[in-house]
Amino acid sequence: MSPIIEDDGFITVHPPIEGTYYYGGKLYDTNIDSRDRRHGGPFDRGMADSYYRSGRDPHFYVGNTGTSDIVNEAQMSEEEIDAYHAGYSYNQNVEQDFKEW
Repeated sequence: MSPIIEDDGFITVHPPIEGTYYYGGKLYDTNIDSRDRRHGGPFDRGMADSYYRSGRDPHFYVGNTGTSDIVNEAQMSEEEIDAYHAGYSYNQNVEQDFKEW
């Protein structure tokens, strides 16, 4: 894993930390049992949309996927939308795990 370089007007280098993913100025915990990876949460749904190659469509579930109420982008906070995009990007660029149809 290579360091993350952020162009924020300065050159900021973030060394990689095992089990984390830096996206949009925030560090996400990518360990399977972490709060960020909660089943049905925004990061998880972003990863799932990437896995199924369905394109970006920010959403998440209040509880578990498919068994609880869904929250669509219009109802999401900026932080939740960012977490969704972080999950999508994490799968695209790190896990690279995609459904074979």
